[in-house]
Amino acid sequence: MGSNAKAGKRSNFSGTLGFFLANVAGAVGLGNLWGFPFKMGRGGGFPFIVIYLIAVFAIGIPIVIAEYGFGRKFRVGPVRAYQAVDKRWGFIGWFHEITCILVMGFYALIVGYLMKYMCMYFISIFGGDFTAIDGATYFSTMIASPVEPLIWTAIVLGLTYIIIRKDFAAGYEKACKVLLPVLFAMLIVVAVRSCTLPGAAEGLRYMFEPNMAAFREIGFFGVFSLAVVQMWFSINVGFGTNIFLSSYMPDETSIVRQAVAIPIADMVVAMLAGLAIMPAVFAYGLDPTSGPGLLFITLKNVFDNMPGGAIFGFIFFVSAFAAGLSTSIGITGALVPIGTEHLGWDQNQSTAVSCILSFVLSVPVSLGYGVLSGVHPLAWLGERFSGYDMLDSVDFLGENVFLSFGALFMVLFIGWVWKPDAVLAEVEKNGAFSWKRLWLFLLRYIAPLATFFVALTSLGIL
Repeated sequence: MGSNAKAGKRSNFSGTLGFFLANVAGAVGLGNLWGFPFKMGRGGGFPFIVIYLIAVFAIGIPIVIAEYGFGRKFRVGPVRAYQAVDKRWGFIGWFHEITCILVMGFYALIVGYLMKYMCMYFISIFGGDFTAIDGATYFSTMIASPVEPLIWTAIVLGLTYIIIRKDFAAGYEKACKVLLPVLFAMLIVVAVRSCTLPGAAEGLRYMFEPNMAAFREIGFFGVFSLAVVQMWFSINVGFGTNIFLSSYMPDETSIVRQAVAIPIADMVVAMLAGLAIMPAVFAYGLDPTSGPGLLFITLKNVFDNMPGGAIFGFIFFVSAFAAGLSTSIGITGALVPIGTEHLGWDQNQSTAVSCILSFVLSVPVSLGYGVLSGVHPLAWLGERFSGYDMLDSVDFLGENVFLSFGALFMVLFIGWVWKPDAVLAEVEKNGAFSWKRLWLFLLRYIAPLATFFVALTSLGIL
């Protein structure tokens, strides 16, 4: 954007392929490689996958169509887009931007962890004792360091800045043309190795064999909530990034085709991540429900005990880092309009400030595992929050509060305030929308109900 930050004077993605790559890269992130496997584990494997697939087509795709139509129509950042319809609704755009700010406060930090593991496995290919260290011991020592995690975070944000500081669309598209093929190729390699380990069949049965145990243990609504929340986060509903990225969508690009193809591609990556992780976890008799530690602790123990584990560990963490960096760029890009559209900055200045802001927020989050480990910012809200550390607190505010209600307000706004006819006018620039009646029903009734349910679940009300 730079001096071309104003609507209609900035570059777009080079074409349909460029938009597709950018949006898949923005969607594919830690939600796939981290969130999907352990939520699938908690949701009982197969039941989770079935509900997840239904949610993608019945809830996710209708919302994404609306977001893409909204974003391309106005070609500005989220706040300005809402204000273009009705200034009173601009607050929804600020919900999106605050979500991105809070999420980047810990997301860049975690991508830094991935970069560290990637480098350590690369070194271990040629020797060293990294693969001999217990996963839990290594991870707890690393995150407790007051300086090292922040160095890796600064590198991640520095790369983000370099890639999009001049022209968001051009820089992001070039990066995605490298990051996405690397991600897919590396995940396929690890998935093949994982599925051919002795004992891996148990993990495949866990994923694909009908199993109702999870319904008995956490209930249908427990599994439903896990799957819908994962779908929601995985395709970036409520972040404002879909609105922002589609503001760079070429007019000749079909919104409907992209809104269907991108969640499917995202889902393929999520399934590949499951195949890369679950069979290996079962092959070594480890816990598939071990939560976020699955990525940094459980998987390290898997790779360290696997023949050629240093190589496969390096390959896996390259793919994880590619996924994390691509999403980091997309979220940071969505923050840039705060500077370019509201404060009069150019692209370079706004990108720099966005990255610095993310780093500043990462500092207390990182120190929350060290010198600030006794700080629980949300403890005043009640016993439930008394154990929330710095990362948990920022995550809760970002994803459970601002994301949840930002998404709910967005669906209501597009479905009932801006009116679907305005969306359809944008969508049908590229031809008739054959299933628009079904889309309208899903957008105006099913999506708000599901989003309201997710919002209440995220807050712990249900």
